[in-house]
Amino acid sequence: MNVTLTLLSDPIDVLSIFYRVTITDLSIDFIMDFKYFLAMGLRNIYERFVWLDEQARRMAYPNATSLANRFEISTKTAQRDIDFMRDRLNCPLQYHRSRKGYYYEDSTFSLPMVYLSSKELSSLLIARKMLKDLSGGYLGEELSSILKKITYVLSRHMVLDEQGEPFSFEMIEYSPASEEVFKVVLEGCLKRQSLKFIYYSPAKEERLERRVDPYHLLNYMGNWHLIGYCHLRKEIRDFSLSRISEPRLLDERFNLPSQFDFHEYFHSTFGLYKGGSPKRVVLRFSPEKSKWIRGQIWHKDQKVRYLKDGSMEISFSVSEFSEIQREILKHGSDVEVIRPKALRRLIKNEARAIAQKY
Repeated sequence: MNVTLTLLSDPIDVLSIFYRVTITDLSIDFIMDFKYFLAMGLRNIYERFVWLDEQARRMAYPNATSLANRFEISTKTAQRDIDFMRDRLNCPLQYHRSRKGYYYEDSTFSLPMVYLSSKELSSLLIARKMLKDLSGGYLGEELSSILKKITYVLSRHMVLDEQGEPFSFEMIEYSPASEEVFKVVLEGCLKRQSLKFIYYSPAKEERLERRVDPYHLLNYMGNWHLIGYCHLRKEIRDFSLSRISEPRLLDERFNLPSQFDFHEYFHSTFGLYKGGSPKRVVLRFSPEKSKWIRGQIWHKDQKVRYLKDGSMEISFSVSEFSEIQREILKHGSDVEVIRPKALRRLIKNEARAIAQKY
């Protein structure tokens, strides 16, 4: 029986990773009877099994009465739960007559709650590797516990060889953040607590103290960014963690504005830069280049058109030209900006400046 299990009842979306693998519709095969699950609520049964497992492991000697009282069910239902765990899940439950409750005969027993398919194992392996490689080593206790849990689940299904892992994630041209900065900023995001820090602006070559309400942590191309409300500029800003120093948590707490949505915030952008109104960009790649970049995602809302000569056009909306300009220049003469005219002029002027250097 395939069911979808959500373990977090109130997830806090404060951290995301670009180049991340999103695991959706995760199917978990429970080794349980189909009719039994139809008759009972899946979530309630899961909670009862976990509670009984913990109590038996702690030698608290749970029984049908204590289980029934805990979850407000009948003692008959509670006893069926116990029988199911012992007879169908092979839990080594033994009844202690003097204690009038159950305990584990084998203290090393692990409740066999889930069976992972090869597809699910692959997803967990990727998630585990990305947490390790993209964290820059600054996971902190909270994220470290997540990594340990993923590793534990994987270890029950395969042998994990750190030296022989089948894939990795390598980043170039990224600026690592210090452990102190990462931990303080992450704590501010999780606790909805305002921050103060010194921020360096390379454009103005100045260091200013900023007070920021931290909304979201983003790992973009290996670089950590804080998205939050800047009280100095009176607007939502993007702060690179590598330029933050002397961070500290303030006593003031804030509520995340109901109108703020991370995905909507970047809906019209290419990369991290935000600007004015969205402008439609159309890029045409040469037939030879098109062979190599076919299937690439430049923007989540992009449109792709293939021409008769083998060239390919990609179109999407951006609100600022800085980052898309750099991406276009990477492809040299194999790409042409069809529109807008303003972006064509930028590329043309940059190409002339490059030619003058050579």
